[in-house]
Amino acid sequence: MVIETATGEEAIILRCPTLKSFGLAAFSSYNGQFFRAARSIRRDPFQKEQFMPSFFRLAPACLMFTILIAITSHARSADKPIAAVDANMCRAMQELDVLHKNAAVSCAQLRIVYFSYLGFDGKVHDDGAVMVMAALADHVQAIFATLLQRKFAIAGAQLMQHYRGDDLAAMRANNTSAFNDRAVTNGSAPSLHAYGAAIDINPIQNPFVEFEDAGKTRYSPAAGSKYANRLVVRPGKAVRKGMAEDVVDVFAENGFLIWGGDWDAPIDYQHFQISRTLAKRLAALPVAQAQVVFNDYVNSYRHCAAATKSVTASESGNIVKTNTVKTKCMAAVDQP
Repeated sequence: MVIETATGEEAIILRCPTLKSFGLAAFSSYNGQFFRAARSIRRDPFQKEQFMPSFFRLAPACLMFTILIAITSHARSADKPIAAVDANMCRAMQELDVLHKNAAVSCAQLRIVYFSYLGFDGKVHDDGAVMVMAALADHVQAIFATLLQRKFAIAGAQLMQHYRGDDLAAMRANNTSAFNDRAVTNGSAPSLHAYGAAIDINPIQNPFVEFEDAGKTRYSPAAGSKYANRLVVRPGKAVRKGMAEDVVDVFAENGFLIWGGDWDAPIDYQHFQISRTLAKRLAALPVAQAQVVFNDYVNSYRHCAAATKSVTASESGNIVKTNTVKTKCMAAVDQP
């Protein structure tokens, strides 16, 4: 079993048959240092006569590692942290093509939000992680806590380092993600993902849809074409999970007022963001001040939404009514 830091440096190698038998794969963090326990699936190369002595020699280490993983997993489950991006992680992001020179934000302006989520398998998973602008982190944490409470299914959420910054690969894997220092699709301007101010959720269930000149429609990822029909409930068919329409209100209540599903062409069902004007404003401020500004922004929207009589608590999740509120309140709160 190999434990690696975020930079990929080997820290320790343990051949632990007990852990291998369970195929353990776990993530943990301590003071911003990230470790990966990689699954070992190959037969132990040691000969039988070499195996037993090495097992007894390594048994205490195996036991300690098992306890460490259990404690860490429990801590992560009980109190999902918001972690700073340390120097090792920042360097890894550069090496893995997730962060580039002259980026819109620095590593000091980013945070990693860990969260639990309900998977499409009906089980709660504790390995969710997205990287976002620090000023937004508390509200992003609230978004995913609410999604879990609502039993909204998420396929998975790994940082973009796992995909070496390849957005198409992340979409094909149905990965929910946020920060990635890249340009907008088919353009040169920085994406809102480059600010850590946009979140893509369940790309297969919520594809990016382009309309070509010849009238052909292209879905990214390709598997998303099965979700061209956006109805969640259809006669004679199973109710579909993980579709963004169900949670537009959750994102709006936490400051992500722009949903790509409202666009004409292209349509980006997976995509939630704040405005570019607001993102630039927050990026120009110290983190603490940016947090105050964004908190005030969210509170202003919530105050406006509460004053709009077209939505009540019993109607939460209704996209028509949510858009009615956003139409009324966005112009009022989204000021430079």
